[in-house]
Amino acid sequence: MKPESSSEFSRRAFLKKIGVVGSAALAIGPRVLGANDEIRLAVIGCGARSSAHIGEFGKLPGVRIAAVCDPDQVRLNAAARSIEGKFGYRPDTVVDVRRLMERKDFDAVCVATMQYWHALPTIWACETGRHVYVEKPVSHFIWEGRQMVNAARKYNRLVQVGTQSRSIRGYAALGRWLKAGNLGKIQYVTCFANKPRHSIGKRTKPLPIPDTLDYELWCGPARKEPIYRDKIQYDCSFTWNMGDGESCNQGVHEIDIARWMLGYTGLPRRTMSLGGRFVFNDVGEVPNTQIIFYDYPEVPILYEVHNLPLSKEFMTPEKWETLPTFKGLRTGVCVQCEGGYTAGTNVFDRDGKKITAFPESENHFENFIKALRSGKREDLNAEILEGHISTSICHAGNISYRLGKRASVKKQRKQVGDIACWRDMHERYVKYLGDIGVNPNTSILGPWLECDAEHECIKNNDKANKLVKGFYRKPFGMPAIAI
Repeated sequence: MKPESSSEFSRRAFLKKIGVVGSAALAIGPRVLGANDEIRLAVIGCGARSSAHIGEFGKLPGVRIAAVCDPDQVRLNAAARSIEGKFGYRPDTVVDVRRLMERKDFDAVCVATMQYWHALPTIWACETGRHVYVEKPVSHFIWEGRQMVNAARKYNRLVQVGTQSRSIRGYAALGRWLKAGNLGKIQYVTCFANKPRHSIGKRTKPLPIPDTLDYELWCGPARKEPIYRDKIQYDCSFTWNMGDGESCNQGVHEIDIARWMLGYTGLPRRTMSLGGRFVFNDVGEVPNTQIIFYDYPEVPILYEVHNLPLSKEFMTPEKWETLPTFKGLRTGVCVQCEGGYTAGTNVFDRDGKKITAFPESENHFENFIKALRSGKREDLNAEILEGHISTSICHAGNISYRLGKRASVKKQRKQVGDIACWRDMHERYVKYLGDIGVNPNTSILGPWLECDAEHECIKNNDKANKLVKGFYRKPFGMPAIAI
């Protein structure tokens, strides 16, 4: 049978071809994985992150990487060679993820693509009886994340999210310790990501697409557009079409830790964000300096991003990675309490003297394999629902930014209001922009958004909810999974 082209693809035809009838049970029945059975994996996406999947899963006893899949032939073949060199066997190579799903020779998939290609392979894998390890952020839009959760529930699949901090079990113990009042009242949590980033360029003519890349398939559900940045891969994460910015891409780690320790199970009651893409005159869209307030009634969570150097004097290639820190850390979570604060799993008093630490951890990839052998969802350290909630919080903050407009510092201060920790973060933000030679009056000020945690959307805001639901290019539509 001649494979259908992308333009002829439909989910109904796809499911019919592989044998899933209607919305009923799985056509490719999941194997019962015993303690001694070989677990066969397929790795989807062969970029930088897949190397960790290959290295970590491939070395575990009883695990075999049966296939790798990527629309980029160069990356695909490199991944296959890497597996052969590390483990002494060569996996099959598959360009089209839909062709991969037609096979019956693997038990689980690792989705290591960019986030705009996370949801569809996860859902298809669940529908065809496979378990899933999907990288963070879980989703590109809030709504599709819920469909991923629903697929896992409907087809009774185990889906682990690549928020590896969930396997640092010390955070759970630390959260219990803080809630018991050992450091006094919890006041607020500051999350932060200070990671150096560079311009992605601004071409006058579109970047040529190499013959080794199936660009139609690579774009998938995202808009298929000419590329005016300097690189095809990864730098797409700095556009809203395919990416979600530092506060989601990295931020999901810190937000996940914060709400885990605090016990939050949904969106905040409201959120707002401000920031901008400063210094770079490129085609990037996501902010490289940003602050966000997540307004939970008990303890608020704040997030800040710095992708630019500490000050104007460090804006040289040799000093570019000299970035701001918070409590001495570049990336992390600090819980501020009456009697001190935390930095990572370490606890300090008000004078900065270390009191105690909660370092317990385990291997996140190994945890997934253990759960597959036990067959118990509760054995997963980062189950899909947890990853979806944390990703959705990050999306909500970015939606505020995306709906924002340029505003003066005076207007910013008025909207920030008198919440002390939020006001202090904003003042740090204004000072920082001055230090790097940026006029803070050029910032984008997002509106306060009232969140509907039950329905995972924004209250009374059609523009915001268009970004909650997202965009999907035909024929890569996102199915609504009912349970």
